Amino acid sequence: MTAFQRTLFGAGPRVPVPPLGPELRRTVLAAGAWVDHRPAWIDAADDLFERLLTTIPWQAERRTMFDRIVDVPRLLAFYDSGAPLPDPLLDTVRAHLARRYGDEEGGPVATAGACLYRGGWDSVAWHGDRIGRGGVHDTVVAILSLGEPRRFLLRPRGGGPALRYDLGHGDLLVMGGSCQRTWEHAVPKTRHPVGPRISIQYRQPGVR
Repeated sequence: MTAFQRTLFGAGPRVPVPPLGPELRRTVLAAGAWVDHRPAWIDAADDLFERLLTTIPWQAERRTMFDRIVDVPRLLAFYDSGAPLPDPLLDTVRAHLARRYGDEEGGPVATAGACLYRGGWDSVAWHGDRIGRGGVHDTVVAILSLGEPRRFLLRPRGGGPALRYDLGHGDLLVMGGSCQRTWEHAVPKTRHPVGPRISIQYRQPGVR
């Protein structure tokens, strides 16, 4: 695994997980989709990253793709509705998200998925979270990014110009409305030296 570089910014005293206030900026996309972005939301995000790196029981998975079995290019973990999360700060994050987005169609976020991108060779291909209600209904997917920043791309489903967010060190990105059906997102591979990143994805029940 590539070495992790802690951020040099945001070291002042703050609330560990502040309320989602006016710093959360919305971008309205086409076809009823939207994205909210809050840079550097979590104080001491690098400490949380280092705790999760060792406390989450990371699993390597294999999946069928194009009639063959391939390794998933990242490590994974999943916490279903009601399952205890691996760190109290993640419960606090979920509570803030539930308060902010609980009135959206589908109700508050309840599950948490975790991905560990060990270096630039780990990635996720273009996709939308369309398993379950996300395939036919509006839904909310909130992503907390920890560790070193990676490119997170959004484009209209099927192709087109992409929006780019460089997410890491406690950044929050929330996709809502029709985003999972009408847009796709990806974390592409990179040949540039980059340290590990953890992505925590909060979703409504039944969405994967």
